[in-house]
Amino acid sequence: MGTSSSSNGPPGGVPMVPPWVPDPVSPTTQPVTPSPSPDDDGVIPTGDGNQDDQQTPGHDQQAPKYIPPIAPAARFGGARRSIGRFASSGDSRDMRRGLRHYVRSGYGGVETTIRRFGGTISTAGTLYGALSSVAGGRAASAGSPLDPVLLSGRSAREIMDAVIEAVRPTDGTQDTEASRAAIKDALSELLTMFPDADLLNLSEDQRGFAIERFIAIDVYRRFQLDIGKTIQDKAPTATVGLARLKEVKNYIKETVAAAFRKLRTLGRRITRGRINEFFQAALSETFQVFEGYL
Repeated sequence: MGTSSSSNGPPGGVPMVPPWVPDPVSPTTQPVTPSPSPDDDGVIPTGDGNQDDQQTPGHDQQAPKYIPPIAPAARFGGARRSIGRFASSGDSRDMRRGLRHYVRSGYGGVETTIRRFGGTISTAGTLYGALSSVAGGRAASAGSPLDPVLLSGRSAREIMDAVIEAVRPTDGTQDTEASRAAIKDALSELLTMFPDADLLNLSEDQRGFAIERFIAIDVYRRFQLDIGKTIQDKAPTATVGLARLKEVKNYIKETVAAAFRKLRTLGRRITRGRINEFFQAALSETFQVFEGYL
């Protein structure tokens, strides 16, 4: 992506969750209420955290509206310092410390980080639904470019383009461009892993792999946009910088894959009506791993 190499990331003084990001919290789950207590990095989420204001079973009461915390100055300072050391030395411990600071102080903790990645969760759900529909011989939606009849006989590249247009149409935002690229990369990796896969008739395992990879790559691309420039600036050479970025990307992939495996081991499955909840849980597990590194 052309913007990633020159991006300095979001500044302080702005909401940590931009207003255009969709809410990842499913209507069937309790909304996250920010804690009023500052964390170790001095980030103070907004909201009074009063339990009496939360929705109580049996009462027709709306959940409190989530108000995203305002990002402090130098929000990515700790992440950049650790990532800069990683770029210079290649010490993977500094990379993990950088990801810890990225979640903990850059986005104010796991709960706010999940909300910032609401677009990732929403797009993952749409992508899974689209791939499931075409596998069942149906168009992703009425008038969708992702119609098995229209795409019959097309090349894999043409089908990938149709998937991207159906799932994440261009709207000019940085998030959308990153997600479009992530979908393309995820489907390309799918075809590398499963050379005989038919994009119009993916198996359940193949769809799961595609979504797992999309989530990991989308998280990586957001990280790259936020603080990836530090790696490019601090690495001894451009070649080393690219290698360091690839190492971060592979670590994020491994962590997301482990989160998916853990959920399945616990008996969680991607089921109709609870698709986004599964992906939200996978991201929550991923960010907890990042934040919990010591």
